[in-house]
Amino acid sequence: MNGRPGAAVLVVVGAGPRATGLLERIAANAPELWRADRELRIHLVDPHPPGPGRIWRHRQSPLLRMNSMAEDVTLFTDASSTIEGPVRPGPSLAEWAARFHGAGADDPPHSPGLPGSPAREAPSPRPAVPPGRTPPPGTPAAPADGGEPRPGSTPSYRPGTTPRPPSSPHPPSSPRPPSPPAGRGAAPPGPPASPGPGRVPPPGSQAVPGPDGPPPPSADPDVLAELRALRGTDFPTRRAQSAYLDWVFRRALADLPPSITVTWHRATATAVTGPADGPQHVHLAGRATPLTADLVVLAQGHLGAAPDAVHRGRAAFARRHGRFHLPPEFSADADLSALRPGEDVIVRGFGLAFVDLMALLTEGRGGTYRTGPGGVLTYLPSGREPVLHVGSRRGVPYHAKTGYRLQGPRPPLPRYFGPAAIGALLAGGRPLDLRRDVWPLMAKEIGFGHYHELFHAHPGRTALPWPEFLAAYDHLDWHSPAMAGLVGAAVPGPADRLDLASLDRPLDGLSFPAPEDFQDHLRDHITRDVTRRENPEFSADLGAFLALLSVYGQLPRLAAAGRLTARSAADDLDGWWHGFFSFLASGPPGFRLRQLLALSRAGTVRFAGASLQVGTDEATGTFTASSPTVPGHTTHATALIEAHLPRPSLSRTEDPLLRSLYRAGALTEEVIADPTRTHHSGLLAVSPGGHVIDPAAGGPHPRRLALGAPTSSRALAAFARPHTDAPAFRQNDAVARALLRTLGTAGAGPAPSPADGRPLQV
Repeated sequence: MNGRPGAAVLVVVGAGPRATGLLERIAANAPELWRADRELRIHLVDPHPPGPGRIWRHRQSPLLRMNSMAEDVTLFTDASSTIEGPVRPGPSLAEWAARFHGAGADDPPHSPGLPGSPAREAPSPRPAVPPGRTPPPGTPAAPADGGEPRPGSTPSYRPGTTPRPPSSPHPPSSPRPPSPPAGRGAAPPGPPASPGPGRVPPPGSQAVPGPDGPPPPSADPDVLAELRALRGTDFPTRRAQSAYLDWVFRRALADLPPSITVTWHRATATAVTGPADGPQHVHLAGRATPLTADLVVLAQGHLGAAPDAVHRGRAAFARRHGRFHLPPEFSADADLSALRPGEDVIVRGFGLAFVDLMALLTEGRGGTYRTGPGGVLTYLPSGREPVLHVGSRRGVPYHAKTGYRLQGPRPPLPRYFGPAAIGALLAGGRPLDLRRDVWPLMAKEIGFGHYHELFHAHPGRTALPWPEFLAAYDHLDWHSPAMAGLVGAAVPGPADRLDLASLDRPLDGLSFPAPEDFQDHLRDHITRDVTRRENPEFSADLGAFLALLSVYGQLPRLAAAGRLTARSAADDLDGWWHGFFSFLASGPPGFRLRQLLALSRAGTVRFAGASLQVGTDEATGTFTASSPTVPGHTTHATALIEAHLPRPSLSRTEDPLLRSLYRAGALTEEVIADPTRTHHSGLLAVSPGGHVIDPAAGGPHPRRLALGAPTSSRALAAFARPHTDAPAFRQNDAVARALLRTLGTAGAGPAPSPADGRPLQV
């Protein structure tokens, strides 16, 4: 006997960007925290290939783009990261894509949809077209087989190698169940079908090169061409991001020490069982034998949810009248084929989901744009487009993303809303109201970023030296008359002053006598917005944006402290703030808004107004939309699209694992309660360290953790802008270190079950 301890086993449910970021942090911290003679087996469970996962899979429309510039996307820590583990810088998407510049057709670097990917994912399953409706002519059919391994196959990855699927042909994924016969799109698609029986990769599989090794000859020519031409200020396709995420996953694998192996199970996790003080059993669809683990991490990312009561009522209306209704859905997964050419469609939501749907229903149906004098776009319809009547709470699209870099030095953030300020707020010992107690500091921070850039990059438009302005700014409250006086004296031009209230609700107090008057007004508003966001003379907007990101990164600590009142958590944090941040920071690239203007001029898109009220008319069998922006005007339509993501909900989640744990009482949603209100956020309740709150255990479950979008940590984004000390990176590092410490002290690990597969030999 050699006296060496047995293998430790970690199961991570989900293999998308969040799991990839965790794996990168495990690799970074292993030299310090993991014994070289101790084996750690990591099992990733996800029906979609690791790295991109479901949301960023390669198989989606090439029309869908990111809303970030290529140089603003990274999964790697940097000098700004406040973490205990080692900082391991890596390339941004733009820096990684630069490796393709000048590469020959037969020698591209590794990436998804490109040579050497773990597997090309099967197409996104789409529901059947409801009876009586056929896809319009020219509508793309569901994609063909993407050549993935059979569901349930379990490639294993040795450090320094990357996976490759078996060479035999493979069937496509099972589609979602078709919609019911009554009503066009009336009911949401069901959860994905369970994958089939597992299959072990055959012995003698060929070695596969690492992230920097020579690739196989095949490649996706469209993605490769994009990467070769990609500039840092371009807005990449989501397929290019898929390629980057695949490469990051491969790099993380290559960085693992020899004692840590990774196995990917292309399957869906359906349950986790086991006592708090014993091994955990992760059950997979289509397999009799579960995976047995010391610890389990849930990292499923953004999840779908069954419709709530309001959407179920609208679906029932659609069934009764043979109409089309699409509940909240991920745009890449939505089946839009039942929408007829020229059909009037009410679209509720003016954010990124709308922008995606706009592209799919116009260019995706054969329409094109022509650039005329002065760069003005004209839309040339194919004749297959519906007519989109779009409105929302604000009634305007999200602000366009800036298309330039800072013109001055980077603002030193945080200054007014950092750890010290949050500590002072929490030390007060009283319940906090975000708008009253916290927002003034947040707004002052955003203002600092704005004016720092204005004074440094455009001093000719200021009337005071920066040190003098800053000395006064430091001592004034954001909402005070003295602050308004300081800004008025130091910044002569109204267009250079930061007015957050006007930015938030640009249509407040406005009404128009006729729909056409509002169309003209909103086209002018959009034109001014996109023109400003493309002009570096207004780079102070980018300074404010960076400060907004800094504020966003500090809020999770405040939220986790549980000191916000229930009303403020519901209305301010999860309500107003989430919408305000998205409106300012998560808008589309400017070219999308120029396309929107062209579609408006062509009559393909109609603006419906703010505070949109959606209803139904049983007499006419139509959906209705009205807005105080155009009093007395009502739009009737035969289709309704809810253009926003599903709200988090454990009671309605489509994820079978979370659903089973919730019904078993093994986890709970976050509930914030005080004497005046109870707020059910729908988020999975976790401890500050990421452990799942298990009511049966009376607190945090010692062997189950959860990260990312569905959790109360509110550290949503799996990747981030460089140099922003991203909350997700901080959480990934802390959790990775805790996992390694806990697993390193565990006893002999469980024996691998028959479903564990075998490693590829190298």
